[in-house]
Amino acid sequence: MDWLLLKALLMGIVEGLTEFLPVSSTGHLILAGSLLSFQGEKIKVFEVVIQTGAMLAIVVEYRRRFTDVLVGIGSNPTARKFVANLFVAFLPAAFLGLAFGSLIKSHLFKPLPVAVAFVVGGLIILWVERRQFTAQIQSVDEMGWRDALKVGCAQAFALIPGTSRSGATIIGGMLFGLSRGAATEFSFFLAVPTLVAAGGYDLWKHRSLLSFEDFGMFATGSVAAFASAFLCVRWLIRYVATHDFIPFAWYRIAFGILV
Repeated sequence: MDWLLLKALLMGIVEGLTEFLPVSSTGHLILAGSLLSFQGEKIKVFEVVIQTGAMLAIVVEYRRRFTDVLVGIGSNPTARKFVANLFVAFLPAAFLGLAFGSLIKSHLFKPLPVAVAFVVGGLIILWVERRQFTAQIQSVDEMGWRDALKVGCAQAFALIPGTSRSGATIIGGMLFGLSRGAATEFSFFLAVPTLVAAGGYDLWKHRSLLSFEDFGMFATGSVAAFASAFLCVRWLIRYVATHDFIPFAWYRIAFGILV
C-alpha cells in the first residue's frame, strides 16, 4: 500500500470514529490532515465525500426502518411524517451552507477557530447535561415538524468547524425536549440526507480538481469511514442507554486547549 492510500485509510478511520460522536469529525480531520501532511483543495473535497461512507453505516444499521419508510411512504402516515421531519430538519443547514459555505471554509477551517469551537461546545454540553429537565418526546415518531425544525436549526451551528454535527443535533434535541435516545436516533437519521447532500454537492462543485486516479484514495477513505462508523454507531447506541455525554464534554475542552 502506498503512502497516499495509507493516509486515506487513516483519515477514513478518524472520520468514521468521530462522525457520530459529539466531538466534531471535521475538527479531528483538520488536525489529522495537518499531522499527516495530507492537505490541499482536493483533500478538502475528500474529507467531505468520505462522510458519505460513514453515513452508509446508519443506512445499514437502520436498514429495516428505512425499508419500512420506503415501502410505506405512500400509505403510512408515520412514514410520511418521518420523511417530512427529516426534510424540514435538513433545510436550515442546507440554506446556510449554500449561502456561507465558501466563506466559512476560507476563514474558519483553521486550527484556532476549531480549538475555540471545541472548548465552547464542551462547555455547552456540560451546561445542558447538568440542567434538570424532563424529556417530553421519548421517540422519533413522536416528533412534530416544529421539533424537527428546532433540531435542524441546531444542526446549522455545525457549519462552524469544531462544533460537531452530531453534538449540535443531539444536545440541541435534548435542550428542546427530546430524550437522549430520541435525540441521538434522530441525529443518526438526519445524517443521511445531510451528508449525502454535502458530499454530492462538494464532489460536483470541485469535479475539475479530480481525476480517475483519485478513485483509489476516495474509495479507501470511504470504506474505512464506513467500517469504523458502523462499529462506533453500534457502541454509541448502547452507551446512550445508560450514560450521559459529560466525558465527551471534558474531552472536547482538553482537546481544544491542547490544540
